[in-house]
Amino acid sequence: MLAVTRSSLPRVPWRVCRAAYATAPSLNPVIEQDIHHFSKILPSTSVVSTLSPVASPASDLDQFNNDWMGKYKGQATTVVKPKSTHEVSQIVRHCWERRIGVVPQGGNTGLVGGSIPLKDELVLSLANMNKVRSFDPISGVLVADAGCILQSLTDYIAPHNHIMPLDLGAKGSCQIGGNVSTNAGGLRLLRYGSLHGTVLGLEVVLPDGTILDQLTTLRKDNTGYDLKQLFIGSEGTLGVITGVSILTPPAPQASNNVILALPKFDNVLPLYKLVKQQLSEILSAFEFIDRTAYELAVKHGQGRALSDEDVRGAACFVLVETSGGRREHDEEKLNHLLETLLEAEKPLINTGVLSQSPAQFSSLWALREGVTEAISKEGKAYKYDISVPLSSFQDVVDGTREHLRSKGLLNDSAVKHVIGYGHVGDGNLHLNVVAESYSPEIQAALEPYVYEVVASHRGSVSAEHGIGSMKTHALHYSKDEVSIALMKKIKEIFDPRGIMNPGKVLP
Repeated sequence: MLAVTRSSLPRVPWRVCRAAYATAPSLNPVIEQDIHHFSKILPSTSVVSTLSPVASPASDLDQFNNDWMGKYKGQATTVVKPKSTHEVSQIVRHCWERRIGVVPQGGNTGLVGGSIPLKDELVLSLANMNKVRSFDPISGVLVADAGCILQSLTDYIAPHNHIMPLDLGAKGSCQIGGNVSTNAGGLRLLRYGSLHGTVLGLEVVLPDGTILDQLTTLRKDNTGYDLKQLFIGSEGTLGVITGVSILTPPAPQASNNVILALPKFDNVLPLYKLVKQQLSEILSAFEFIDRTAYELAVKHGQGRALSDEDVRGAACFVLVETSGGRREHDEEKLNHLLETLLEAEKPLINTGVLSQSPAQFSSLWALREGVTEAISKEGKAYKYDISVPLSSFQDVVDGTREHLRSKGLLNDSAVKHVIGYGHVGDGNLHLNVVAESYSPEIQAALEPYVYEVVASHRGSVSAEHGIGSMKTHALHYSKDEVSIALMKKIKEIFDPRGIMNPGKVLP
């Protein structure tokens, strides 16, 4: 594949961006006097610091200074855990006055280092802000603290026959504030859209401690600038989200899924077109899994949907989910789809397995959702969530594999697997390179190569995980100079002292 950069934009090495952070307007570290001030706002159990008179062991800070992949490591000496928006406001106001960097942190399940301090900033954990403020079963509007875990919110509204509009593999530990801050996409975006549409209102503590209250529960409000949209996906660089108002859809009365084995990737797009035509309004997910990803999921106990005979001729797999109002109607549509696929003169699929029970439904989803866990057991992963045209999914994966082979890195002692899977319905490819360990050689081989490939397709270097600290140097591959300049102006308006999540998103 020919890799082409956008000629009008210079290439910016990763090391230069880290150096730029070091020369940015200096921020002050947390000192013992700050701990004393925080202790006036919060109970002692909500301030964890190696600087306090009764110092916490450094190990108590490990979970806040390290991401779950073991890729990013911070040097924070202090973590605060407020329980209210007022407490967040007081803490942030003090940091504004003292010019202390603040890193808002939710479930810390991100993949791009967005919630890990780069240096010794203050970590502001939202974990103790975990209350549901209200839920209206008529409108389906849920108002909750930012620290509420996604699965907990799902469980809370389930008795009211509603579901959350997003579903993520990390739903057992990620928090709704972090989901909004990163504009998380997930498995339901095809059906329910992005958080830019489902989030109705936000409560945000601005960098100077001011509380911006836009926590509306109205679906329609056409009064000027929609300020909340600036904070959705801003990754904590403009303020701390403390409350979220979100529209939750009614729970489907019937859900079904089927996994399909395809002989070649070229059949994925015709299959997607046919599935959309035949399933129409009940289609809720269309997930792509390449052969290697499927085999790793099975290898590491994430389920086995197909027999060895069925798998033998498969190049890739597609998981289709339906959500509708009547099981008989939906099953009839699915069965008709399978008959059409299997009886075609030139079949698009080799075979398919339709779930017959809730247990089988969960087992099929485990194959897709379990890929991430399987990869983590297999080695260290370089993860790129990118948006490229659907037709290029396999070309990007194969091209990356061949590029690494040409560098002599595709072997058991360096790169073990190059994997592709993701959301066909919204053009999001998860490109994963699984290595024995993280190394400068592999990093240099992958970047800027992957970003140049994305730019050649006029794609996005981040489809849903955000920019964090990982991709600040790569922003120019997806955003032009005018866009980046405007983003910097917005940052300057909200945070002229640069205390909010420094070193993230913007180069």
